[in-house]
Amino acid sequence: MATMGNYCKAYSVQRLREFEGWTDSAHTPFADGTYLYLQDNLTVTEGIFMDESIIFSAHTPEWIHFCEVNLAFEVPVN
Repeated sequence: MATMGNYCKAYSVQRLREFEGWTDSAHTPFADGTYLYLQDNLTVTEGIFMDESIIFSAHTPEWIHFCEVNLAFEVPVN
């Protein structure tokens, strides 16, 4: 069964490609107008579920910095 995270935000693939370590999936090259979902655990998925269709999951300090600073990604506090 698919797992829904607490929060995700859609970003265009062009924006995600700004990260130096980004790689498109070899099996699914994305058109420039495609939107992907950055999950609260900083994994990028093709859909809204955090454990399905994972596109990118490199949890390096550089990726975390990119998400926080360049994308201004922040999980809202309830």
